Amino acid sequence: MPSPRFLRAVALAAALLPALSGAAPLTLDQAFELAVQRSESARAARAGVTSAAEAAQAAGQLPDPVLRAGVDNLPISGTDRFSSRDSMTMKRIGISQEWLSAEKRAARQAAADAMVGREGAAVQAAAAEVRLQTGLAYLEAWFAGETLQLTALTEHHAHEELEAARARLSSATGSSQEVLALTGARGVTEDETAEVRQQQATARAVLERWVGAQVDDLAAPASLAIPEEQAYVVNHPAVLAAQLDAELARREAELTRSSRNPNWSWEVSYGQRSGYPDMVSVGVSIPLTVAPARRQDRDIASKLALTEKAEAALAEAMRMATGEYRALASDVKRLAERIERYRATVATVAQQRTVAALAAYRSNQVPLMTLFEARHAEVEAQRKLLALQRDLAKTQAQLALKPILEGAAR
Repeated sequence: MPSPRFLRAVALAAALLPALSGAAPLTLDQAFELAVQRSESARAARAGVTSAAEAAQAAGQLPDPVLRAGVDNLPISGTDRFSSRDSMTMKRIGISQEWLSAEKRAARQAAADAMVGREGAAVQAAAAEVRLQTGLAYLEAWFAGETLQLTALTEHHAHEELEAARARLSSATGSSQEVLALTGARGVTEDETAEVRQQQATARAVLERWVGAQVDDLAAPASLAIPEEQAYVVNHPAVLAAQLDAELARREAELTRSSRNPNWSWEVSYGQRSGYPDMVSVGVSIPLTVAPARRQDRDIASKLALTEKAEAALAEAMRMATGEYRALASDVKRLAERIERYRATVATVAQQRTVAALAAYRSNQVPLMTLFEARHAEVEAQRKLLALQRDLAKTQAQLALKPILEGAAR
């Protein structure tokens, strides 16, 4: 019988098949769904949760009882050796049970539950990491496609202007220098297009590694919600893991502290004698903590030190997450400012230069090469602007997808 998770993955793949076959572009949310469902790291983390949950089921139970059987006082010499005829010889069968107090069982259960919580956070962290890497790969592939369109436009302009230069040369209104310059320019644009096409192929291969299928068309990425600093820090995977590690360390320290009170064992046995009355024995075994300062207290001190270690790791993780958020937020702000400034002072000016060069060429004031250079400069400005926008989108993605927020693990 297929598992519900397997059936869900099949249904999801069937629903997304039109997008992957080219009928519709793949969206960022669809890429997230595909990547999380097929992630082996997320599957491994889920197996860890199952293991911890199964172990937790038995954590609060009493140990198994022990069946005891034997022969007491069996003669090994004399006329009755290896015989049960002697009055002291007795066949014995009994059962013993180690008893854990309710407090100790509760401490064991709490430690096991803390481990389940730790493994559960690992599932969410794995899913969040898959979403982050998928988002970055998606953005890289989408912006590579946009850049390819710009370089293809430059290549198209180079072909057009080379043909026009050849026509001018044949009509004696052009020059061979112009044709040679534009021939070289066309070669440059063709190489630029080939370079960007190679980058796009690499980016799509990386995206395919996450979504599990070749994708030819991507939808424009939707904007991602950027959390506030506090939400980012408290939901950072490293912080959540450190919090749960600290909780687990505290629970294990409480469990170890309960070891100062030893576990008693109760035993009941039935003894059978040949020709004599049978007997019943009842006993209790009590471990004697004769040197707690050298044994139990050392174990407790060890666990308390591990608790302090976990709490220090938590504090360090929170500092790291805070610094990471502020660095990324600063990058977002600076990149947004650079984009606005570059668009106003470079991209717009390059566009105006192209308009002026085209008007001058039509009035025979400048050669074709001048028009091509203006167009090429405009496209280069657009490529630089696109690169800045890509860096901004990827930085925003890190802010939005790094923390474990609502819906991060699907």
